[in-house]
Amino acid sequence: MADNGRGDLQDRVAFITGAARGQGRSHALTLAREGAVIVAVDICASVPTVPYGLGTEEDLAETARLVEEAGGRCLTARADVRNREELVAAVEKAMATFGRLDVVVANAGVAQGLPETEAATIDEIWADYIAINLTGAWNTLQATRDALVDGGRGGSVIIISSTSGLKGTSRGDVRADAYTAAKHGLVGLMRAWANELGPAGVRVNTIHPTAVGTPMVENPAMGAWVEANRHRVAGGFNDAMHRGRVGLQDVSEAVLWLASERSGAVTGVTLPVDNGFVIA
Repeated sequence: MADNGRGDLQDRVAFITGAARGQGRSHALTLAREGAVIVAVDICASVPTVPYGLGTEEDLAETARLVEEAGGRCLTARADVRNREELVAAVEKAMATFGRLDVVVANAGVAQGLPETEAATIDEIWADYIAINLTGAWNTLQATRDALVDGGRGGSVIIISSTSGLKGTSRGDVRADAYTAAKHGLVGLMRAWANELGPAGVRVNTIHPTAVGTPMVENPAMGAWVEANRHRVAGGFNDAMHRGRVGLQDVSEAVLWLASERSGAVTGVTLPVDNGFVIA
């Protein structure tokens, strides 16, 4: 159990989307171990255009259990990031419970893969992937803005993008255009909001992981995508350090640093966590 009297985020409240499992759960646990109170938000439902299962209510409850097991407090809320009213309701629930908001991690996202069957048109896929991965982050910022600014304490907004937000993903005959466009769009969103919220002491940054071992990556649809692109990877590696995937904790440590005052002068930054993928 963490020593909650000494954490970098003692008494801070962190609002995390996509928190039922994967990166979101890892970020929640990491921040909780440093003293943060967690507001864990997830859709807890499937999306027809996404070719793999998403987090469930049981997954979200498990995130809360693990946070509490680590000595933290966790409030859960179901919300689809495509629906700003649901996010606003989650923020209002958090404010009524904890009275403040200090950290926002816009983590919710979905990845394009190769579905076993064509369940949707390319127009439907484009619309959903832009809505979840880009508009969802914008909705999250819109929903949390007043709570961050009106608190008068500053704060930190961390948007989880991707290395696909820093370089073009090889497409060929494999769909990755909506994902890549959305992840690039998050950089522009971050820079605009870093300027807007800077006078209030709220910092805004993006993190750009390469592939992470989560259910978003480890599923048949994504496995087919990787296999279809394997010929593009020279020598079996596509990163400068020849390590391949990064770990969940690698990304969560970057989230922790940006959430804490240790990065108090850092805003408007695109931070790769990728073993050198974007330079290879």
